[in-house]
Amino acid sequence: MKLFKSLLVAPATLGLLAPMSATANEVTINDFNAAEEIAVTNSRVDGLEARLNNFEAGSFSETTTASFSVDAVLGQVDGAGDTGDSSNESTSFDFQFNIGLSTSFTGEDSLDIAIDNGSATASTMGGKMGFDTGTALTVDGVTYSFPVGGATMVVGDSTDISSTFTGACTYSSFTDMTPDDCGTGNSIGVGGKGVTASLGYAFDSGFSLAGGISSPQSEIVGDDSDLFGLNAAYTADSYGVAVAYVTDDGGTGTETTTWGVNGYYTFDLASLSVGYETQETGGTDSSGYFVGLSFPEVGPGSVNIAAATDALYADTATEYLVYEASYSYPVNDAMTITPGIFIQETSGDDLTGIAVKTSFSF
Repeated sequence: MKLFKSLLVAPATLGLLAPMSATANEVTINDFNAAEEIAVTNSRVDGLEARLNNFEAGSFSETTTASFSVDAVLGQVDGAGDTGDSSNESTSFDFQFNIGLSTSFTGEDSLDIAIDNGSATASTMGGKMGFDTGTALTVDGVTYSFPVGGATMVVGDSTDISSTFTGACTYSSFTDMTPDDCGTGNSIGVGGKGVTASLGYAFDSGFSLAGGISSPQSEIVGDDSDLFGLNAAYTADSYGVAVAYVTDDGGTGTETTTWGVNGYYTFDLASLSVGYETQETGGTDSSGYFVGLSFPEVGPGSVNIAAATDALYADTATEYLVYEASYSYPVNDAMTITPGIFIQETSGDDLTGIAVKTSFSF
């Protein structure tokens, strides 16, 4: 501000002196007080400086960042599926747009807000990809994370209790039909019910422990509506394993308990990821599994191939599998193109889809 102040004072002084010389026969030197005029100018500059400081204080914090991503998919799904309706056999286009806002107040904490939108309605392909829908911007979650001793605490609205969980899965899914987190989306990747708190601690040895609780906003830690979860994991350079236990009161008096385990092992050319999940609800058991291979260096990109049950099935039920294969390659630092194919078994005709997904991040 010193330079700015000097630049204002100098021309102001010259502007005042010039008229005095031009009209010397009318104005005497005693009529002009240069020190007083400079003091007035300095006072005005100080006021302007204070206003500028107030403006800077009310602007975005230097620690606030925004990230944006856009996913678009062009594809076609063939087959009647369970409904026997072959109207799915058409080419469609879907997109989703996501905004992430993050700021830190201490350098160790983080306030995060997720905002989503997408196509007005999802086509069959958009549904298979798990794209967001709705053209209006929607707040998808508000989360605040901060250190507690050596642990990390996460609290928020619409936040997963698995926010602090550690998984052992290196596979990157192409479609939403392949279960999340290597087939452990109900345990190691479990979501939340509304108000959530999750705490995780990572040891230097590679072990980690975490736990969380989530309740509906209208009944926090109520009698029949809470979701609890515990997680333990060990990860090393070439392998890892994780396990989680989750219990859901359900709000109806029928409790659901879920166990999940996943792991990975990295070879020279590929990485193998596996997962298994079992669930018990009202005395009925069900389970599902996942197997995936990732080849990280195939030409300029990477290859992912997987097979999995598309849901958890009781022992007496007929299991249906989903298969997928994709090739993902970065065009540049902000753009990735992923062509792929999938097959979903159904009680009717199998569904076969082929698509090209383009992802932008900026």
